[in-house]
Amino acid sequence: ASASASASGPTRFDSLLADVGLEGQLSSMGALRDKRVISGNDVFCNRELQLGSVRAIGFDMDYTIAQYKQPAFDKLAFDGAKEKLVNELGYPEEFLNIEYDHEFWVRGLIIDTQRGNFIKIDRHKYVRVAYHGYTPISSRTRKDLYSRFFNQVPSFGEKQYVDMDTLFQFVDASLFASMIEMKDNGEHEFMDYKTYEELYNDMRHSVDLCHRDGVIKDEVAKNPEKYIVLDDEMVPMLKQYKEDGIKVFLLTNSLWEYASVAMNYLYHQADVDEDLKLKNEWTDLFDLVVVGSCKPAYMRDPYLNLFRVNMEDGSLLNTDGLYEIDALGDNGAQKFLNQGKVFQGGNWKHLTAMLEVDAGEEILYVGDHLYSDVLRSKRTLGWRSAFIMPELPGEMKNFYEQIPVRNKINKLRSLRDELSVAGDAIRISGDADADEKLRLLEEDDDKIKMVLTDLAEKYHRSFHPIWGMMFQAGYQDSRLAYFVTNYACLYTAKATNLGSVSTNRAFRTAADVLPHDELISCDSTRFEEE
Repeated sequence: ASASASASGPTRFDSLLADVGLEGQLSSMGALRDKRVISGNDVFCNRELQLGSVRAIGFDMDYTIAQYKQPAFDKLAFDGAKEKLVNELGYPEEFLNIEYDHEFWVRGLIIDTQRGNFIKIDRHKYVRVAYHGYTPISSRTRKDLYSRFFNQVPSFGEKQYVDMDTLFQFVDASLFASMIEMKDNGEHEFMDYKTYEELYNDMRHSVDLCHRDGVIKDEVAKNPEKYIVLDDEMVPMLKQYKEDGIKVFLLTNSLWEYASVAMNYLYHQADVDEDLKLKNEWTDLFDLVVVGSCKPAYMRDPYLNLFRVNMEDGSLLNTDGLYEIDALGDNGAQKFLNQGKVFQGGNWKHLTAMLEVDAGEEILYVGDHLYSDVLRSKRTLGWRSAFIMPELPGEMKNFYEQIPVRNKINKLRSLRDELSVAGDAIRISGDADADEKLRLLEEDDDKIKMVLTDLAEKYHRSFHPIWGMMFQAGYQDSRLAYFVTNYACLYTAKATNLGSVSTNRAFRTAADVLPHDELISCDSTRFEEE
């Protein structure tokens, strides 16, 4: 039976199984396909993870549990901030005419607020692409600004640099770039006296107000189907986690008034009447809910106070947090939650006490913000992390279509590398015609470089006409790729992709390979011992 089952499986493993002595001994080969199917809905792994060891799974809300329709949702903040900048802060009325272009931007850029620049860097902190507002910066200027300082290479962690880690920041980038263009090219005395950093701060103030004063919440509440993407896999996924004995929590920076609007719509899959909304039945999907969490401070400051939310009117009630849980005695966490499981603020100590989880590695947190959700939860608390990236399917599709071009680029780079090795051999040979050989070699290298430069430019522009491939800068991993690789245990396009994975799933990574091992294993090389 084993032999026949193995024979009915994919033949791509036959020689391997024969080599390791497992031929005819595996009974489950018939469950495999001739080729593994990869899609944009898969969950990808950077760090090995046994889901069976996870006791609690938490979700951010915005752009995680709740996906938004772009550019419609972004325009709420964009248009609202424009009006505040003009009507409240005195910016020229001409600013009301600017249009939102969300396609100009990609995740992973850095905003230099002091210079008014937008830059893309690789994992070695080398600036590969730079724009001042919407104007490209030349290679020479870019290097003068960011590379030509002895012993003063910027870390890009300084206060003047802001990472564009989330899709929300496309609004910030569009507004700031438009302000820069107006300051540089317009005749507005009001803006002439402002620094780029002051422009940025005014913009942030205006956008933040839109999140607090109802400009966004009220409009979404009126017409949720225009802004929120329904996902019929959300409720089944969360229910399955609870049935499997995993505790589930929501941890979001959004305040209760907005969280209840979005989650009610997602739960009911429709804009229901007010009486049904007030029941907030969606909270039954979670063991606890934390709104207004103030991440990333939530994960760093152990002194933030915890308030219980009255779901009927949004009012807050003081709690004594950990002291109150301890004072309730046996099963104190559950007694505390029985009084109401929706909270505002607090910190990670409250969360772990209410979940009754001791080790950070027993928590998996799912979010779209690379810093607040992924990096900080992993680096500070040791939580396992899953990064949500809606752009991933598009990147994967482009990558697949460009594989032939990528292969040509890699082979041409290998050819240049081999010519460099050959040049070293010529230099130390002492041949009488060494100079002529080197001249010809350099001519050949120049020809290859011209073709390679053109291919590489077309390759990157196939992903994005300005910023190129999201996970690559030049020929190196981008800073975004570096952080995703190092801090996201898992990553996927949407949160509900995790629902297609059983809670017993073991995620495994491919082995890391350094350049010397990669060269040795290449079909076009031969290893020689000294």
